[in-house]
Amino acid sequence: MEVVPPRQQETPVKHQPPDALDLQLLHALQVDGRAPFSRIAEVLGVSDQTVARRFRKLRTTAGLRVLGITDETRLGRQSWIVRLRCTPDVAEQLATALARRSDTSYVDLISGGTEVMCAMKPRSRQERDELLFDRLQRTPRVISVSAHCLLNIFYGGPLGWLNKTNALDPAQEEALRPPTVEPTSAPVTLDKVDDALLDVLRRDGRATAAELQGATGQSESVVKRRLEHLRSTGVLYFDVQHDSEPLGHGIGAMLWLTVAPSALAQVGQVLAGHPEVRFAAATTGQANLVAAVLARDTGSLYTYLSERVGALDGVRSVETHLTLRQVKQLTYEPGR
Repeated sequence: MEVVPPRQQETPVKHQPPDALDLQLLHALQVDGRAPFSRIAEVLGVSDQTVARRFRKLRTTAGLRVLGITDETRLGRQSWIVRLRCTPDVAEQLATALARRSDTSYVDLISGGTEVMCAMKPRSRQERDELLFDRLQRTPRVISVSAHCLLNIFYGGPLGWLNKTNALDPAQEEALRPPTVEPTSAPVTLDKVDDALLDVLRRDGRATAAELQGATGQSESVVKRRLEHLRSTGVLYFDVQHDSEPLGHGIGAMLWLTVAPSALAQVGQVLAGHPEVRFAAATTGQANLVAAVLARDTGSLYTYLSERVGALDGVRSVETHLTLRQVKQLTYEPGR
């Protein structure tokens, strides 16, 4: 391990924003998070060493992480967004506590520090009820709890925001695309080996074969076969996590839209095509469509809301909340 002299540690380092090759690498990893550097290098027309060096750089400058994510719908489970209004003095503490839970994937501080929003993926009805009806309701200084079940995802999951950068041309994207997901009529059942694989990949989607073998106690061929099965059934996909600001997006916001039921599908599909939208889903509750968006600054967000969202037929109202701080992004890292 290289030791950095103290003088260098004290000197702030100014990082250049990602260039075209960086964006191509990010897009390539979104297409296939486990693609070998050699295959990415061949598609991008650069050396393996260049891809490896750019990958390491982006981990430092843009917080790059590739994570394995489970699609809860393929397992017959529900996903929820929970909003908690609380007093400002406990908001951060509450967000941190939620981030430590294994059944939460995103935890954000919003609304001037008086509201916590989290995405929750309970494994059973009992786990859901224990959190929503017991623990959260009894938490001191929590003013209100509202839970919204996701009914239909218009954009998100395997389709990450990086797919909208068009950094790769169609031929490059096709060359990297993993095998097509096989449709399944019944929920997929996982066993202990599958759970062990997914547990490692949630922390590092590019974990080596040796690391996966060590976690499962299985041979290389068994691990490879299980991994291919999880991917082909759509249970497992890979997402590229990164800081948005280095890519020119300093503002993140959650939009809660109240849409006429007859226009819900159309509005959701239109939002899915907007370059600003990184997630959009129909949900239960008075606001029946939720979207996570990125913008360069508040002026850009205003323009998007007034000229793009406001012009959609069927949208009756929009509630906008800036994301003040993201406490958890799929995996919890204490102190981050």
